[in-house]
Amino acid sequence: MIKKLVIAFSSLILTATSSMAGDLVNVSGASGIAVNGYDTVAFFTEKKPVHGDPSISVKHQGATYLFSSKENAAKFEAAPAKYAPQTGGFCTYGASVGALFPVDINTWQVRDGKLYLNLNPTILKAFNGDFAGNVKKADANWAGLAKKHGK
Repeated sequence: MIKKLVIAFSSLILTATSSMAGDLVNVSGASGIAVNGYDTVAFFTEKKPVHGDPSISVKHQGATYLFSSKENAAKFEAAPAKYAPQTGGFCTYGASVGALFPVDINTWQVRDGKLYLNLNPTILKAFNGDFAGNVKKADANWAGLAKKHGK
């Protein structure tokens, strides 16, 4: 009985930590717009940055995501974890070194089915120099960064 309670409590803590880790999203000032207003689904479907339309939006984790079409908004709503950028839309290399950096949309890349953004082309090159290692470090650091800087 006690073992079951400990397991249940541990699962609850892990679930709560996972949700808190998602509460930090890189937004544009007071507007709360994520990814500088770019359509995150378009990176996957059109393979390029596409500006979102302010009249087509979805709220997710306290941020507003804009989309270029209602179809893309529906895809995002159905699977936000698939289309939202990694590390809350902050520079993934920055997260790998325990910091929050802004991003240059021109550094975007979809790898292994996930969207990654970085600070600038030089940082992107460093990030890709050890892609798997940097993603692993960013993932390990993300919960602490979100807890420290999140809501």
